[in-house]
Amino acid sequence: MKKSSYIRYVGVVTASSVLLSLPMSLQAQPPQISQTVFMDGLENPWDMAFLSDGTMFFTEKCKGLSVRLPDGTVNNLLGMGGTDGYSMTADDLFCKGQAGMNGVALDPNFDSSRTVFVYSASRMGDDPATNRVLRLTVSDDSSSVSNRTDIVENIPYKQAPTDHPFGDAGAHNGGRIRFNPGDGFLYVTTGDNHNSSLPQFGDNLGSKVLRIDRDGKAAPMNADALPDGFDARTFTYGHRNVQGISFHPQTHQPIIAEHGPWHTDEVNALVPGGNSGWDPRPNMAGRGDCPDNYCGYEPNQNEGMDPEERRKYMPMTDYETYPDAMRPLWTNNNYSQGISSTAFLEGEQWGDWNGRLVVSFLGIGFGDTPVGQRINVIDLMPWGPTIMHNTEMPLPAGPARFRGLVMGPDGSLYTAVDEGQIHRFTAE
Repeated sequence: MKKSSYIRYVGVVTASSVLLSLPMSLQAQPPQISQTVFMDGLENPWDMAFLSDGTMFFTEKCKGLSVRLPDGTVNNLLGMGGTDGYSMTADDLFCKGQAGMNGVALDPNFDSSRTVFVYSASRMGDDPATNRVLRLTVSDDSSSVSNRTDIVENIPYKQAPTDHPFGDAGAHNGGRIRFNPGDGFLYVTTGDNHNSSLPQFGDNLGSKVLRIDRDGKAAPMNADALPDGFDARTFTYGHRNVQGISFHPQTHQPIIAEHGPWHTDEVNALVPGGNSGWDPRPNMAGRGDCPDNYCGYEPNQNEGMDPEERRKYMPMTDYETYPDAMRPLWTNNNYSQGISSTAFLEGEQWGDWNGRLVVSFLGIGFGDTPVGQRINVIDLMPWGPTIMHNTEMPLPAGPARFRGLVMGPDGSLYTAVDEGQIHRFTAE
């Protein structure tokens, strides 16, 4: 039993119902947007973090951590095993499937601490691979890093392939890390590894969102909201594969983006100790056995079918088993299109979109699912929250596999794309 209870947010108000009730003069007018290539020639860029002067730290999944200085100079800082040209190379760091060097975050007190954090897959000697959160010190001239400290060492990693779509080792790996400006803690998103024993059990860090301090210790208030026996670093649990997290600019409530099982990508507002309701175990909710003891794509896992029928069998959020599970703010019209990252637009240049949530998609098309390589713009009420409006951002340069979203200090939205670029969206 949880040690304390929390007020949960109200349900979704659809964009269509709200728009029908508003006169045209009150409906939000989108800004004029330009889309340009900020960096090119990269290899699977995954995440970015900015300093106020425009210095940008970025990760490439199978290469490592680098920094782009305001004058355009790029310094390669921490390389994965087998890479060349980095000031430091770590032989234990590797990439496989969806895993590698994923998220990056800067200490909010970077000017004094010179500290950067990254999330990466690691294999130490003959030990099983894990995901780790690393803390590093950046040199004064941003040409090198030192003082590596692994503040979290035991985030689960999928060790071997299984009989599932995208079933290679390293799958469902999570990997986004962000500091919450409200409470000052580092939030870490993790995935279920195609392992049904992770989501609903607290003896592991898989299928969770963690809340930790700069040394990797649990935020003191976590335990008050968790079921007995849970690792105290856990903030929420029962997730499938969270790859996006950001914080409401007024309330600082964490908002996440979570991949669905051939249906129902979700945007969720998290509450302490919340259960996202994902439980892919066999012989649950009327199911029988499933391939490799994981029902995450059932039934007909390698074939297209009506998403509505599929979700009756394999719900993304299982309310029958977990009636107190967190209700999603928004679901993707029953589709799963590779929802990836989130951020909040900031600045008057965004006009009516100032303060709105943006959510990116990789655009996975499966069966009859349309390919949805896009960025959604979502208006959230601050208290609730409740969705008031949801639209697509225009893409002047065309769609891409949008992997990561970050606001830059210049007021532009930057996005890493799998095609090897970082794009800049500027409101004009």
